[in-house]
Amino acid sequence: MIVVLGLGSNKSFASLEPLEILARACQRLSSVFSQFSVSSVYRTRPMYVENQACFYNMAVCGETELSAHALLAKIHEIEAEFGRNREREIRNGERSLDIDIELYGNEEIHFVDSCDSMKNLEIPHPRIAERAFVLIPLLEVLPKSADIQKRDFLEQSLAHIGNQGAEKLLDSLEFAKLVTT
Repeated sequence: MIVVLGLGSNKSFASLEPLEILARACQRLSSVFSQFSVSSVYRTRPMYVENQACFYNMAVCGETELSAHALLAKIHEIEAEFGRNREREIRNGERSLDIDIELYGNEEIHFVDSCDSMKNLEIPHPRIAERAFVLIPLLEVLPKSADIQKRDFLEQSLAHIGNQGAEKLLDSLEFAKLVTT
């Protein structure tokens, strides 16, 4: 199953700056995927809660045998390793690490668990079409050969909203060197 994850960080943790957090998170994620690839890293203005530092955003793509819920559990584990505490954070506020499942093959998943919000899962991400910081790296890393039916929709969405001020900070080859060191 081809999966695309979106990653973002705008807050340091344990003496690691956001770019270092993204690189280390990618190191951890690479063990979950085969055919693992990373996008460029983009600096973006925060949306929704604007009074915070800029975000560093990127995407990763790979193939996994994990179910969507098993992948979500792994993501939550990695986020916690890098200081994310969902119980203490402000919705759309600053965070050391945020990882979202943007695409899980062509599947659409709308799962809400009223007893455990950590199991809630909506794929594709419900606000994917309004976020250039998701679309730009996602389209960069998603293989052209991938059988993703939504590619045209994603490309049209990005054309409609523009880049929203996203600036490329590091290209994928430069960032990949950080991941492997």
